[in-house]
Amino acid sequence: MTKTNCWEFKQCGRESDGTRVSELGECPAAVEERTNGINNGINAGRACWAIAGTLCGGQLQGTFAMKLKNCLVCDFYKFVQAEEAPHFINAKEIMEHLQ
Repeated sequence: MTKTNCWEFKQCGRESDGTRVSELGECPAAVEERTNGINNGINAGRACWAIAGTLCGGQLQGTFAMKLKNCLVCDFYKFVQAEEAPHFINAKEIMEHLQ
């Protein structure tokens, strides 16, 4: 079963070959291969809250520490958390994986 990734859910157009890549750049979540498969996503498509440089509310987000507060109330974060429970991989675990 294919799981919905952030760029599909949010329709931001920043996925590889997305409609807004030339305007906003390719999203780091779409290309971060070290997180491939986490929460059953493609690259960081279901771990975007741990990746700097993603788009949120039309604004590019900074570092993990700067963006986490917003991510914890994000509709996509809540969607993945509910869908993956009880095996949801949280931000702390993702960050440990990236180190």
